[in-house]
Amino acid sequence: MKVLAAMSGGVDSAVAAARAAQAGHDVTGIHLALSRNPASYRSGARGCCTIEDSNDARRAADIIGIPFYVWDLSERFHEDVVEDFMDEYAAGRTPNPCLRCNEKIKFAAVLDRALALGFGAVATGHYAQLRTGEDGLIEMHRAIDHGKDQSYVLGVLDQHQLAHSLFPLGDTHKSAVRAEAAERGLLVADKPDSHDICFVADGDNAGWLREKLGDRAPNHGGAIVDDATGEELGRHTGTYGFTIGQRKGLRIGTPAPDGKPRFVLDIEPVSGTVTVGARERLAVDRLSGIKPRWCGTVPRRLEGTVQLRAHGGEHRAVVTTADDAVDIELLDPAFGIAPGQAAVIYDGTRVVGSATVSATVSATVAATQATT
Repeated sequence: MKVLAAMSGGVDSAVAAARAAQAGHDVTGIHLALSRNPASYRSGARGCCTIEDSNDARRAADIIGIPFYVWDLSERFHEDVVEDFMDEYAAGRTPNPCLRCNEKIKFAAVLDRALALGFGAVATGHYAQLRTGEDGLIEMHRAIDHGKDQSYVLGVLDQHQLAHSLFPLGDTHKSAVRAEAAERGLLVADKPDSHDICFVADGDNAGWLREKLGDRAPNHGGAIVDDATGEELGRHTGTYGFTIGQRKGLRIGTPAPDGKPRFVLDIEPVSGTVTVGARERLAVDRLSGIKPRWCGTVPRRLEGTVQLRAHGGEHRAVVTTADDAVDIELLDPAFGIAPGQAAVIYDGTRVVGSATVSATVSATVAATQATT
C-alpha cells in the first residue's frame, strides 16, 4: 500500500515511518510547514514548526531511504487552528489546539490530499492502537504505554479517517522507540519531546494571546471578584489571560479569610468579570457537550469513562446522546473543567468519540440545591 508518513522531525514520527517502510509499504515522507515564518511560531527543537525540525525530518527520510517533501499548510493551519484558538479564548473558553490540528489538518487536509494522490493511508507517530471490531468497524484503543497514550487528542477522528490511518507505535513503549531509533541510525533518537502548544514559542499562552488578540478582544480589562462576597479583589488586562481552575498568576493582594488559595471559577468575557473562589467550588458532576465526533457507531447510552484533559485521568461516567447534544454524568466529580475543553469518551480502552464541553454543573451547587 502507498503510505504517506507525516514526519514532524521528532523521534516518534521517524520510527513510525521506518516501521511502515519495513512492513513493505511504499512510503513517502512529508513535513508540514505550518508557518511561513517558522521562527514566529517556535524557536529551538521543541515542536513541529521550525526549520530545524524540517531538516531533522529530511535527514531521517534519507536514512530510511524514502522520498521526502515539504507541504505548505500554513494558511490552513492559521485559519483552522491558530484563529480558532484565539477566538475561543476571546470568548472565555479553553480550547485544545492539538485536537483541532488532528481534526482539521493532519487527518483532514493532509488525508484528503493523500487520497487524491493515490495514497491509501497516512502514518503518524501518535501513540494509539487500531483494531478491527467484531462489527467490521475500525476501533481506536489506548496505547500500550499509557504514559504516552495520545488517544485523547485523536478522539475527533471518524470511521473514514481511522480506516485510512496507521499508528505504528501504539504497541510499543516510548523507551523502546528511542532504542529502536538509535539502532536504525536515526539522529533524532535522543531529541527531546515537544511540549506546550507548538505555535506559542515560549509557552506563555497569556502573553501570546495578549499580543495577538489586541483590539479583537471583547474587553481589555475588568474586575476580579470574590465568589462568596462579590467583593472586587483586583483588576486584570483581559479575560483571555485566564482559564477555569487557574490558581497562579491571579495577582490578588487580599488573602482569603481562611488563608487558602483562590481559583478561577468563572470567566465572563463581555463584562470582563473573572470570578474566583475556593477549590471545592470547581467540582462538577455533569457536563453538556456539543459538536460530537464519533469514531464509530453513535451510542445512545453508555456507562464508560471520560477523559477531560490530554494528560488527565479518567472519570467514570454515564453518557447519553440525542441528536447533536451529549449529556455526561460524572460518577467521579472533576475539578476545574472549562467550556471549550474536549470530553473524550471511552468504553474500556476503546475510544467511542468526543464532544466539546459547552456547560458544566457544579457538584457543590447541585448538592446545596438538593438539600434546600
